Amino acid sequence: MGVDDPTFYDARQIALLPMGFCFPGSGRSGDLPPRPECAANWRQALLAQLPEIELTIAVGAYAINWHLPQESGSLAEIVSRWREFEPALFPAPHPSPRNNRWLRNHPWFEEEAVPVLQARVHRCLSGP
Repeated sequence: MGVDDPTFYDARQIALLPMGFCFPGSGRSGDLPPRPECAANWRQALLAQLPEIELTIAVGAYAINWHLPQESGSLAEIVSRWREFEPALFPAPHPSPRNNRWLRNHPWFEEEAVPVLQARVHRCLSGP
């Protein structure tokens, strides 16, 4: 996103909404997926309490699938079409260490998409 820590953690500027509010536990290769009932029970109601959202960054497959249920394809296919969802939504891979290989295999994301995302974030934070 290209913002400093005080900005990132300022709830007046940035809202962080997980797909689940509970830790789902650990599996063989990392954290288990978010429990499906979590987002179904609270996410829409919480988003309705945030009427001034200018940009949603859907981070990871679970968030992308929730925000773009009509889209099909792999994570890479959907993320590679990030321009189609602007300016309100930006699909992005999860920044987990497990995704380092994904980032190496898809250098276009950091080369092309991230600078555009950072500029969009800065425009949103700068105001109208």
